[in-house]
Amino acid sequence: MLKANQLNISNIRKELEIISQEMLVLIKKYELTATSQLDVIEMAREKINDKNDYIRFLELSLEGRIYGEAATAIENAASKNTKNIH
Repeated sequence: MLKANQLNISNIRKELEIISQEMLVLIKKYELTATSQLDVIEMAREKINDKNDYIRFLELSLEGRIYGEAATAIENAASKNTKNIH
């Protein structure tokens, strides 16, 4: 995970790409085909039979969510700063 002083849009995008690639491996391995984000965790619980893979799936889900929220916060702050300058 990135440290607080490394949180910028470029680094976050790189981390999200790494997370996505690792998630895709698990999605393919366990044939996770949920059509709704709400169904993904339930489907993972049912289909992922290796405890370590399941834990990693949950970790990746959480990391992705955290980075997504951090990116939104950074973009919102940048947008507010841009509006204040003009």
